[in-house]
Amino acid sequence: MNRFDLTGRVAIVTGGNGGLGFGMARGLGEAGATIAIAARDEGKGRKAIEELNAAGFPGRFYPLQASSASSCRTMVDSVVADFSRCDILINNAGTTIRKRPELLSEADWREVLDVNLGGALFCAQAVYQHMKATRRGKIINIGSMYSIFGAPVVAAYAASKGGLVQLTRSLACAWASDNIQVNAILPGWLNTDLTRGAREQIAGLHDAVLSRTPAGRWGEPADMAGAAVFFASSASDFVTGTTLAVDGGYSARG
Repeated sequence: MNRFDLTGRVAIVTGGNGGLGFGMARGLGEAGATIAIAARDEGKGRKAIEELNAAGFPGRFYPLQASSASSCRTMVDSVVADFSRCDILINNAGTTIRKRPELLSEADWREVLDVNLGGALFCAQAVYQHMKATRRGKIINIGSMYSIFGAPVVAAYAASKGGLVQLTRSLACAWASDNIQVNAILPGWLNTDLTRGAREQIAGLHDAVLSRTPAGRWGEPADMAGAAVFFASSASDFVTGTTLAVDGGYSARG
């Protein structure tokens, strides 16, 4: 038996229309899963699905406003209506506002926390009853190195990602008896639109990351695929409430 085979499984990937989300969506597709990409940008989302379909991976796009509980429920219900099931949820949708903490407005704070942390909870709540009914489910929350470390301009983002690790543990404890495993992946510095923006805004970031990363390179979205497939598959059936850094050794270095 291939414990990493996802044939017949249906996976929702929020924010799966680009960057890390698309890298994981493609990896799940390669393992046999049908992919539901849920995101705010419909044009980008449909383009991502077209690319997956062209590569031979079935899937559809679903609009999502992650900060809205009703939008999360509507998205999940639509996926289940189309495919009759939902086996895997990857909570990847996220946003950030780079400001020093004394400059953060109430609106800034709520925007980041509502999308990054609220969206993960709302989507998990929406899939729970479906997963409970089938006595099987995998929820994967995408954290960050800022779940561990701090920086002057990421107070809201770091708070949301640190909270996401604790949410992961709480959901894992609550739903283990329903045979639902909940784990988190903490990406290191990977090449995405968001990190390219960070390199433009933060002088010396590129070289600082390289000097600290034992692997000697920035990661690529495809580097997330293996961890996602592991947590989504039966290979991780006795693994829950954990975090896995995919960072080339960045967090291991003192």
